[in-house]
Amino acid sequence: MFTGIIQGKGRIYTARPAGGGMVFAIEAAFEIDNPAEGESIAVNGVCLTAREINERRFLADVSPESLSRTNLGKLSVGDEVNLERALRLSDRLGGHLVSGHIDAESEVISRKRAGDFTIFHFAVPKGLGRYIVEKGSITIDGVSLTVNSCETAAFSVSIIPHTLEVTVLGALRPGDQVNLEVDIIGKYVERLLSYSDNDGQGHTINQAFLAEHGFVV
Repeated sequence: MFTGIIQGKGRIYTARPAGGGMVFAIEAAFEIDNPAEGESIAVNGVCLTAREINERRFLADVSPESLSRTNLGKLSVGDEVNLERALRLSDRLGGHLVSGHIDAESEVISRKRAGDFTIFHFAVPKGLGRYIVEKGSITIDGVSLTVNSCETAAFSVSIIPHTLEVTVLGALRPGDQVNLEVDIIGKYVERLLSYSDNDGQGHTINQAFLAEHGFVV
């Protein structure tokens, strides 16, 4: 698990095909203290396993599934990425709970300044609109952000100068592709509300269910 608070940027210094996927060699712009072989590191929001960690450098295997569903397959040697090491239970939860499992890619529709802030509009991927809510949380390339507004086809976020400086979001332009992870809590709630046992007995919680059990009149 992660929080969406980026620890720093990294740079791809080698990339090679392997077993239908890719192997990236990444150099972090920060010290990787007390590294553990096989630990999880989010790269542009994608949870990957770090191996052969040597000071600031490590290798990460990217599966064909991750390449097909994220922007990692578009990366080249020299490109920068957002990096976050996995959450420890003793850490502050500065962003929100992030799994590192990308739901879809999205396209930058527009970018404009609003005083000291930068407003981005992103396309809403098919099937994800119900999880994107105004003032809710969303993860873009691994960065925990608050949704400003949400319509059928697009949603917006407001980004502070610090975030633009320390993450790859500062380099985004209209037409660029980003990784999206919607708030995992919404997906769990949806699943619980529509769950059925193997016997076909539904457990949908709706207005009738609440009235039957005395929660509403």
